[in-house]
Amino acid sequence: VQLQAFGGGLVQPGGSLRLACAVSVGDFDSYAVGWFRQSPGKEREGVSCISSSGISTYYADSVKGRFTIPRDNAKNTVDLQMNSVKPEDTAVYYCSAFNTYTGIHYWGKGTQVTVSS
Repeated sequence: VQLQAFGGGLVQPGGSLRLACAVSVGDFDSYAVGWFRQSPGKEREGVSCISSSGISTYYADSVKGRFTIPRDNAKNTVDLQMNSVKPEDTAVYYCSAFNTYTGIHYWGKGTQVTVSS
């Protein structure tokens, strides 16, 4: 299983950015997928996740109402749509896939998001 996250960059406060996570696996619909982030000096935190079916989602309180996590099982992708971004959203963002049958967690390399004017 390989994951690739891309779409990071520099964005102004109040702006929007869309991250994408591409998952190379045959049975993508067996995987829940989540986005995590880590900023310097802080622990990695969960931002959002979506169930394998796409029916259930979770958002951290800090991003609720601003971020969404669209999933496309036909394309093996899970995005993170970030709206009304704040400087405190600055972090390296990682996507992770969790196989709901084996319990194995897979991680991709992160992508840097910087919110600054």
